[in-house]
Amino acid sequence: MESSSTTPGGSARREATRQKLYEAAVTLIAEQGFSATTVDEIAERAGVAKGTVYYNFASKSVLFEELLRHGVGLLTASLREAAGRTAREGGSRVDALDAMIRAGLVFIDRYPAFTQLYVAELWRTNRAWQSTLLVVRQQAVAVVEDVLREGVANGEFSEEIDVPLTAAALVGMVLVAALDWQSFQPERSLDEVHAALSRLLQGRAGGHR
Repeated sequence: MESSSTTPGGSARREATRQKLYEAAVTLIAEQGFSATTVDEIAERAGVAKGTVYYNFASKSVLFEELLRHGVGLLTASLREAAGRTAREGGSRVDALDAMIRAGLVFIDRYPAFTQLYVAELWRTNRAWQSTLLVVRQQAVAVVEDVLREGVANGEFSEEIDVPLTAAALVGMVLVAALDWQSFQPERSLDEVHAALSRLLQGRAGGHR
């Protein structure tokens, strides 16, 4: 999974190594589960020495926790950019939500293994990184909440909507629909999936006054 920025010299090299470890870890854990995945396997898949893993991350759990932060951070940035771009172009809040749906689908299409892992972890409650997962999840949902609140304030959306729950539902809709698409309907294009979710959004959230 690519980082949004790099720094010169040694920091850039370290960042590149961490990217390799993220990629290796997310692929292996998605394939065989967290407990079954060893640090040796992560190092081998990344093409680095085992000591390199521990140089960058104190443990496998810390690596996975940072992986969650990294992946959801990329998703959150994509959603925020989609909303900001729509605002700059003079679009409505419904347009912003639609752009965010597409951004989410693009992200999931690009990082399917991470998305599968993230959704699976949402259902587990006994992990050491559960608090981190809740924090990063809220970061992504909060971007959608902001757009919904703006829409309520300017009259695009009903004042009766439950903003936190609606935002969570929209994020969940994109995650589940995208995973279903990739697992059971891979013949569909991203444009087709986006069009279906866009129609649902327009019917459920778009106000007519």
